[in-house]
Amino acid sequence: MSATERDTDRDTDRDTDPDTDRDTDPDTDRDTDRDTDRDTRDDSGLRVGVIPVTPFAQNCSLLVCTRTGRAAVVDPGGDLDHIDAGLAQMGARLEKILLTHGHIDHCGQAQHYAERHGAPIEGPHEADRFWIEQLESQGRMFGFPPLASFEPQRWLVDGDRVGFGELELEVLHCPGHTPGHVVFFHRPSRLAVVGDVLFQGSIGRTHIPRGDHETLLASIRHKLWPLGDDVTFVPGHGPTSTFGQERHSNPFVADR
Repeated sequence: MSATERDTDRDTDRDTDPDTDRDTDPDTDRDTDRDTDRDTRDDSGLRVGVIPVTPFAQNCSLLVCTRTGRAAVVDPGGDLDHIDAGLAQMGARLEKILLTHGHIDHCGQAQHYAERHGAPIEGPHEADRFWIEQLESQGRMFGFPPLASFEPQRWLVDGDRVGFGELELEVLHCPGHTPGHVVFFHRPSRLAVVGDVLFQGSIGRTHIPRGDHETLLASIRHKLWPLGDDVTFVPGHGPTSTFGQERHSNPFVADR
C-alpha cells in the first residue's frame, strides 16, 4: 500500500470544523489538497484518491476499479473541475456518484456533476431527503455557488450493495449525524468511506436538525466496529485512520 500527499494552504475563515465534535486551530486548519492515490492491499482491484473540496475541506473520495478504469465519486460537494482533474490524473472515467448524506459540503453540487457526466446518483438513505430539499437555501446562506436539490436515482438502505466497474461496495445505514447517513465498505481491501460518522480523534456533530448523539454512538459501535480493527477509513474531513486506532484512542468512542 502506498500513499502520497500534497498539502496546499487555502484561506479559511473557520475556527471550527462544522461537522466534527472537535475545535480546530485557525492557524493550522488547512484545506489539505490531499490527492491520496493509494492502491489498496492485495489484489482488491480498488484504487483510491481523496480530494478535499468546498470551503469546509470535505474529503471527496475517488474510487477506481483498476481492471476497468471506471470510477465512483463519493460526495462531490463542490470544486467539480478539481475532481475531474483528479479522475484524469488517475486515468479513470466516472460511472457513478455515491452520497453518504445530505449536507451541503457533501452533496451540494452532486446534481450539477451528474448532469455534467450523465452519471446516476445513488444514496443517501431517504431519511436525508429533507436536507437535500434545502440545498438551494443552504447554498445562499453559506455563500456557495448556485446549488440544486435533486432526487437520486436510488435511495439506499442498510444491506444494499452498489457497484461500479467490477467492484462492489456494501452499504451500512449509520444514522446519528444525520438520519439518512450511509457508509460504504469495500470488504476485499478493508476500506470504508464513512462520511461524517467518524473522524480521527472525533465523531460527527449531532446538535443539528434530527441529529442524535446516542444513535451516532450506536452506529459506530454496532455497525463499524464489527467490521474489524484492521479497516482503514476515509472520513468526511481530515486524515484517514483505522477502526482499531479509534477504538484505542478516540475520546468519544474508545473502548473503556
